[in-house]
Amino acid sequence: MQVSVLLCVSVCLVCVCAEGKWRSCMEVREAYGALGFSLNIAPQQEIAGDHLRVCAQGHTCCSAEMEDKLGQHSKVELEGMMEETSSTLRSTFISRHKKFDEFFLELLDNSEKSLNDMFVRTYGKLYTHNSEIFEDLFSELKRYYTGGNVNLEEMLNDFWSRLLERMFQLLNSQYTFTDDYLECISKYTDQLKPFGDVPRKLKAQVTRAFIAARTFVQGLMVGREVANRVAKVNISPGCSKALTKMLYCPYCGGLPGLRPCGNYCQNVMKGCLANQADLDPEWNLFIDAMLLVAERLEGPFNIEAVMEPIDVKISEAIMTMQDNSMQVSAKVFQGCGHPKPAGMSRSARGISDVFNSRFRPYSPEERPTTAAGTSLDRLVIDIKEKLKKSKKFWSTLPDAICTKERASEDEEQCWNSHTKGRYFPEVVKDGLTNQLNNPEVEVDITRPDTFIRQQIMALRVMTNKLRNAYNGNDIYFQDSSEFCVSSEGCVDRRSLLYGRCPVCVPAPLFLRSRHSSSIRLGLNPIPVCI
Repeated sequence: MQVSVLLCVSVCLVCVCAEGKWRSCMEVREAYGALGFSLNIAPQQEIAGDHLRVCAQGHTCCSAEMEDKLGQHSKVELEGMMEETSSTLRSTFISRHKKFDEFFLELLDNSEKSLNDMFVRTYGKLYTHNSEIFEDLFSELKRYYTGGNVNLEEMLNDFWSRLLERMFQLLNSQYTFTDDYLECISKYTDQLKPFGDVPRKLKAQVTRAFIAARTFVQGLMVGREVANRVAKVNISPGCSKALTKMLYCPYCGGLPGLRPCGNYCQNVMKGCLANQADLDPEWNLFIDAMLLVAERLEGPFNIEAVMEPIDVKISEAIMTMQDNSMQVSAKVFQGCGHPKPAGMSRSARGISDVFNSRFRPYSPEERPTTAAGTSLDRLVIDIKEKLKKSKKFWSTLPDAICTKERASEDEEQCWNSHTKGRYFPEVVKDGLTNQLNNPEVEVDITRPDTFIRQQIMALRVMTNKLRNAYNGNDIYFQDSSEFCVSSEGCVDRRSLLYGRCPVCVPAPLFLRSRHSSSIRLGLNPIPVCI
């Protein structure tokens, strides 16, 4: 009887001891439920972990379905980390692109309105009857800025030639001029310099300023697109496995509140974001080029300083033409021949009758205030500060993600990939090729992410454009005989570098005639709107 009692007690003790090995999973269930998952698949106490594929297969608080769901959630979490970490960078390029674009467009509108108001007051019907010359000027400037295929120098030469022809007729209204004669007059523009030195100076100022402004805004657009695209990380199977192990295997081990060790987190992120880190060298060159053009915008290529007084400069040129009208007319008559006299109704009116002393300087105080409620200087100072902060952004992502909020500062009280304790492996270097010896993430260094490589190429192309803009040179993409058009049939300037349009077609070549009409002659590799 005594032996039976002892045997029963022994069996019970064994049962109690055995039962004690299977710890409660209540804390894990609470943490798992807090992630938004149903607790139906979460065990109340530890179970055998033979079914686990990522986490350790000892006693576990994770069912097979739990591990799968936590694995999927780890991907969502990395996407959220990238979204959060890159939000400032992305919002900077989005908001500043919008501000600069609005500023430049409003500046052009204000300059056109200022010139129109001034010339109506100053020249009256002489201007209103010939206003299409000036309207075409601003229309072409806007078309260039918004991505159109406009040769600024040729366009400005065309403007002065048309203005010379029109003024020459007004100043010599006692004569009739054929189209051939007007064509002859335009050939003397450079030789006679009827408008003084204004056309030459204005051409240099406008060309450099518009190249810088357009290229800078394109740069902001490219930065915005690259940041938005690269922030959407492509998670490889090796990265997914490493993320699950780092973020949620502590759950399966009954330690849901344990954060990963700092260096452990670094190695996981360097493996998962290796391709993003490879973007950094080209990104830094791109930012340097943006800063160079920004300096030009606040210095000699300041479009605001060029456009605000453009009405005054053109008016000065017109006054110079009036003052030199006798000499100009004599030289044109000598070179092109004497024109035929007009009827009495026209010849009776002399130069003074036509202009009626309307030519006078315009007061700069009457011009509209700065565009978009700000100034170019303020915009440039702001963006330069933001651009400088964005350098080395992609290579420092692991540091930005593995902060004390996400990784433990205590090197002993942290998750080291299999238990609580110190993490001993060294942190690997940045970039794809350095992940060969990454102890946490399996990375195929022979297969770079083609999507990231496309963004690197987009940055490289834009950096080249920016460097040329810094020197006052424009670049047209002449290495392709096709361009993309939208469903409306026009190139979207925000899509030129990325080919997001649905259809690619050969681009027709348009050459400008003497008065801005277009003639289709063949195929042109430069993106234009059809």
